[in-house]
Amino acid sequence: MANDKVRIQVDGKWTEVPAGCTLESQLTGIRGKNGAPIVAAVVNNEIRELTFPVTAPCEVRFVDLSSEDGIRIYQRSLKFLLMKALHDCFPDRDVAIRHSVSKGIFFDVVGEPLDGVQVRHLERHMRELVARNIPFQKVIVSLEEARRIFRDSGREDRLRAIQNREKDYVSLYLFEDVEDYFYGYMVPSSGYLQLFELEPAEGGIVLVIPKKEDPTRLPEGRIPGKLFNVFSEYTSWIRILGVDDVGHLNERITSGQINDFIRIAEALHEKKIASIADRIGQDSDRVRIILIAGPSSSGKTTFAQRLSVQLRVNGIMPVNISVDDYFVNQDTTPRDEEGKPDFEALTCVDLALFNRDMQTLIQGGEIMVPSFNFVKGRREYHGRKMRLEPGQVMVVEGIHGLNPLLTEEIGEASKFRIYISAITSMQIDRHNRIPTTDLRLIRRLVRDFRTRGADAQKTLGMWASVRRGEERNIFPFQEQADTMFNSSLIYELGVMKPHALPILQTITPDSPIYAEARRLIEFLSYFEPIGDDEIPRTSILREFIGGSSFHT
Repeated sequence: MANDKVRIQVDGKWTEVPAGCTLESQLTGIRGKNGAPIVAAVVNNEIRELTFPVTAPCEVRFVDLSSEDGIRIYQRSLKFLLMKALHDCFPDRDVAIRHSVSKGIFFDVVGEPLDGVQVRHLERHMRELVARNIPFQKVIVSLEEARRIFRDSGREDRLRAIQNREKDYVSLYLFEDVEDYFYGYMVPSSGYLQLFELEPAEGGIVLVIPKKEDPTRLPEGRIPGKLFNVFSEYTSWIRILGVDDVGHLNERITSGQINDFIRIAEALHEKKIASIADRIGQDSDRVRIILIAGPSSSGKTTFAQRLSVQLRVNGIMPVNISVDDYFVNQDTTPRDEEGKPDFEALTCVDLALFNRDMQTLIQGGEIMVPSFNFVKGRREYHGRKMRLEPGQVMVVEGIHGLNPLLTEEIGEASKFRIYISAITSMQIDRHNRIPTTDLRLIRRLVRDFRTRGADAQKTLGMWASVRRGEERNIFPFQEQADTMFNSSLIYELGVMKPHALPILQTITPDSPIYAEARRLIEFLSYFEPIGDDEIPRTSILREFIGGSSFHT
């Protein structure tokens, strides 16, 4: 019968498949990019699990580990595997997801810590579960039933997370005798999870997972100690504020306590910035150039302004310089692997001129300061001159600030390097974290719409390219920083929600970024909104939502 078949398009080719078959059943002969495992699919621009039944004609694009969606699904499924193994091997323990590290995800152990032998035992049992290829079963329950389940199991963190949920149902997953809730989709079964390792670290566990840039093997190297310490500092801030998950934050908002909370969170930022300025002040006899670097939407511009204020308090007069003004003319901009201009490559900067000017300033000479005209795509001079007077220091901001090649002709003793990023270890609940990259993406979405007229289509469409540039040009050098600053604010997603939602809601189902827009809308649904009125004019958030007292 004709109705027994359905036409689908896979990678541009049409074929007929049995009506009601799963996406998984159509994987025969299909491989991911460079052999990367396939873990899900995009069906008519919506992300779907491989267990999804095909009942109508559609366009299908399979998702592998070379994509952000694929890595998220793989990581989420591995978390469930870890939790099941922990339940089997150490039933008196649990894990609380904390934050990402260079190699994967760090978990605290709830209960007595595990030693190295116990962690290796846990990993062996995870591999046994993988070999058994046990299915992850999705169970849809009403919101009221989910609340009852979480209340009966003592999962108050999870109960808080869904307290203000807009949908009237919750998707739970069963892995044999373990039931859990996850923000997002899963692989069909444990057999998909071949590539992982466990490492003991700082009294917890690091779940090592592949990176989308090299999805067929695990990353090597040590866990970056300085960045790990920043995460730990953020966790201590969470404890000071008494808000370790979204539910607790929402309670502060709905109870009218958020204004005092905002003031304390901002004070923690100011205290940290002041301590960095004090540290520079202790070395003021040698430091002549402060280099500030960080990934997109970290708040570098506002941070540089606030640091400058604190430096003045210490009697140090800052002179601000942007690396962007030393860009080469656009006709000589380097190209990426696709032949497009690579505006985030180090060779976009005229390194010889930059080093010569910085050396001249340090030695007491005078320079003519360039200004890059982004409309015309070329460097210009408008008669602005600069000389470092006694007691002055250069504050240089740019994504390449920590790359040694940027300042290779400048003596190391003259430099002080600062890495800044929006780093969060706050949780949706104990087993679901808030990704740092999502925080920065939402910041950029709001800022670029407000200041550059960029819609969600443009911002989300170019995010993958931005992330590739960060992996090449920023993250490899972060541990060379003398200090790090976390620009994340614990309350900020409540503020961003009213700004970001209208932008995301303009994306229609026929858009190739529809699935990503839907994911971010769902993510923001966990947060109660916060108005802008109580946000200080000097807050880093003002760089994105507007109303800053600084020129940003």
